[in-house]
Amino acid sequence: MMAAALALPINALAQDATAPWTLDPSLLAASGNELLQRVPDPQVDALLLTVHDAMREDAQAQVLCGLFDPQADRSLEGMNAIAAQLPPASRDRFAAAIGDALVAALQSPPQPYDGARAMQSIKAAGVTAALLHDGFTAGFNAPADAPDSQWQRCRSVRWLLDAMQARPAAERAAMTRLLLQQGLSKLAPDA
Repeated sequence: MMAAALALPINALAQDATAPWTLDPSLLAASGNELLQRVPDPQVDALLLTVHDAMREDAQAQVLCGLFDPQADRSLEGMNAIAAQLPPASRDRFAAAIGDALVAALQSPPQPYDGARAMQSIKAAGVTAALLHDGFTAGFNAPADAPDSQWQRCRSVRWLLDAMQARPAAERAAMTRLLLQQGLSKLAPDA
């Protein structure tokens, strides 16, 4: 949801106002990655904190966790359908965080970023979550057809977000940037 929103305004500006809007996933991924490189850490961190806050409420977590199902529709339409199920206040918070990130990206140079260090931070957050919560690893590894697999995966994602949220702001931003880059790469067609 956040990854798609990061690239949408750039693509929308380039289209003829009278033509129906279409979306090329490869353009979205390319534009989104370029924008993501420019978003300053405080705005990237705000995106993570917005997701973390939403995931703390069971009803919203259930909606957002639909994106983590292996069979989930992660197309722009699928992500919009998930977003439409959130309460208006939550949609407003997501819109504000995404809008702030977009404005900051358009006004900023590329930001320094160490992907390897971000990956180590995610691994450390995963270890923390695994040490604090029995079933963390099993939740991520639950087969898609297993009973309660979506609930187990969702619980593990929530625990990982809790561990990420406990890290310093710059580290949270780096982890979030990496996860968003990985999400954008899923939108690009296979080469």
